[in-house]
Formats: sequence, C-alpha cells, structure tokens
Amino acid sequence: MQERLPFCALRPSKGNGGLMSANQPVRLTMVMLLSLSSLLISYGVGEICCSTVPGYNSTDLLSLLDFKRAIISDPRQALSSWHAGIPHCQWEGVTSSLTHPGRVTVLNLGELSLSGPVSPSVGNLTFLKILNLTMNGFNGELPPLDRLHKLQQLLLRDNSFQGTIPDTITNCSYLETIDLSGNFLIGKIPLNIGLLSNLYVLRISKNNLTGTIPPSLKNISQLLLISLADNQLTGSIPEEIGQFPNMWGLLLGGNRLSGGIPATLFNQSFLQILDLGFNMMTGKALPSNFGDTLPSLTWLGLSSNKLEGHVPVSLGKISGLETLDLSFNNFSGHVPISLGNLSGLTLLNLRFNKFNGSIEGWFGKLKNMTVLGLEENNFTGPIPCSIGDLTKLRKLYLANNEFEGPICSC
Repeated sequence: MQERLPFCALRPSKGNGGLMSANQPVRLTMVMLLSLSSLLISYGVGEICCSTVPGYNSTDLLSLLDFKRAIISDPRQALSSWHAGIPHCQWEGVTSSLTHPGRVTVLNLGELSLSGPVSPSVGNLTFLKILNLTMNGFNGELPPLDRLHKLQQLLLRDNSFQGTIPDTITNCSYLETIDLSGNFLIGKIPLNIGLLSNLYVLRISKNNLTGTIPPSLKNISQLLLISLADNQLTGSIPEEIGQFPNMWGLLLGGNRLSGGIPATLFNQSFLQILDLGFNMMTGKALPSNFGDTLPSLTWLGLSSNKLEGHVPVSLGKISGLETLDLSFNNFSGHVPISLGNLSGLTLLNLRFNKFNGSIEGWFGKLKNMTVLGLEENNFTGPIPCSIGDLTKLRKLYLANNEFEGPICSC
C-alpha cells in the first residue's frame, strides 16, 4: 500500500502555499517575498495627502469603502484606519499613485486575519499593480480582474476562494506573478493563459482544478516557476513545458497525470526543483545522462508513480542535490556507488522498489543524511559498520530486504 512518509512533508501543506518543506523551496519562497518587498518599496508609500491634491479622483476611495463593508470579521482591527477622517492613501495596506492623485496602486493586506467575500468593487481599482490578500479568510469567487490592466502581482494564496479562474485574467497582460494556491478553486486552468507573456511565477497548487495542463504555457518563455501541485489535473505533461530556458521550479505532484516524463525536461540546466510525485506516470524515468543535463537540481520527487529503470551513475554528479525521493515505483538494479558523492543529501527515499545488490559502496559517505528509506527492496549483504558515521541520521528504514549478518555496534 502506498503511503506518504510520516517523517517528511513530501507534499506541500496549505500553510506553505504549495512549496515543499525542503530547504531549497524555502529559499525560493524567500526570493518571492523579497521581490514583493522591492515592488512595494518601488511604488512608494503614498506620502502625499491624496484628498487635498488638485484633480483628486474619488473612485478608488468608494471602492475601498465597499471592500471594507464586505468584510465579515476583522479581529485585529487592521482596517480601523479606513474611515472618512483619514485620506485613503494613508489607510493600512493602501499605497496611492504619486502621479495620479487618489488612484490606488498597491493593496497589501496579507496575513491580517480578515474574512468575508471580496467586494466586486476591487475591479474598479484600475491603477492597481499589486493585490496581496494572502493568508486570510476571504471566500466566495475571485474578484473581477478584467479591468485591472496594470496588475503585476496577484497574490491570493491560502484563503477560501471558490469558483473558477476566469478567462478574463488574461486581460491583465502585465501580470508577473499569479499565486492562487491553497484555495478551493475548481474548473480548468484557462486555455489562453499563454497570453500572459510577462508571467514569471504561476502558482495554483492545492486547489481542486481539473482538466489538462494548457499547451499555451509554452508561449510564456521566461517562466521561472510553475506550481500546479495537489489538484486533479489529468493527461500527460506537454513536451513544451520543458522548453523554458530559465525555469528553476516545476511542481506537478499530487495530480492524476499519466504518460512518460517528457525528454525536454532533462535539458533544464537551471532547474532546481522537480516534483512529479503522486501521479500515475509510467516509463523509464532517468536517462543515463541525467546528472549531466540537470546539474542545478536540489530536490527531485518522483514518488508514488509507476516509473521504472535504473539510477544512472551520472546522478552522482549533481553535487547540490539535497532530497531524492524515488519511493513507491518500479525502479530496479544496483544503486550506483557514485551516489556517495552527494555529500549534501539529507533525504534519500528508495522505499518500495526493486533495487538489489549491496549498499556498502555509498551508504557511509552520506554524512549529512537525516532520513534514509530503503524498506521493501531486494538489497543484500551486510549493513555496513559505516552506519556509525551517519551522525545526523534520525530516521532509518531497512525492513523487508535481504540483509544479513549482525548490525555493527561500532
């Protein structure tokens, strides 16, 4: 029976918005946060008193008041400054344009424990560049986006939004980041999403999306991160998805994807995270030159598929690899001695496969290993005394193999 390892968050939880808990995904999240901080600073803090400037426009003021009226719960009184006695460019989370008086460019209300629906009036904030409502309790359908032509950052992760992703999202042609992960969205990913030619980050993980991965994604050549994990997507992975020259993260785990791994994915020299686990993928997984063509990889998750083949010797060349999870597949053969070159490896999960042979050649070299799963294979020979060198090891799974001899007490 396939099961998830109890000792490692191989699949993302709602709290982290679709990224795994390994060190590298944390660093990637920090990159996104730093980028957001830079954007917030670059748009200024609205020092000008917007209600006293000639040419002041009240449209956004009225839209913000509608937004506040729709809020059901504000336990931290985050919106207490939102009243007529204070110019709205000085309200909590609001930044206004310095060149277009009264027009809101940033609505930054992340992690404030707000709940309730989002007023459709948000769609009137036509100068908005950043909409950040992450990690609140917003519900209902996504706010209308079709008039937000200047929007660059759409950050709505970890709420309770429902309904579908509207096709009109492609009207926001300047979008650079879409993060809708950790909601209850249904339906398909818009087929025309490839029109968002400025997109760098697409995160829609941890929803209930169905259908296939749109081939039109190939038109967004500068994509860096695609995270569609933990949905109900079906079909195969489009060949074109492996043709992004600078992509460093592809997270498609926890869906119902089938077919083989596209050969184009093995030519991504900048790819750091590849998560295809918990799908229904078949075929040979790792070509012989795998370690030569993916030199930047730090996280490889292929668990719980129907993949087969051998672990290539070249895998030992990926010096930065930290997590390797091939569990619950049909891999076979010897584990190459070159695996011992992966000095930074902290998690190695080979459980429930058909591996055989001795583990002596590589076992004791993985000094940073904290979790090692070899359970349910056909490994033979003694358990090496070098197990005593793995001083950081916290979890070790060796059951149901063909090991023999005593366990060293050294």
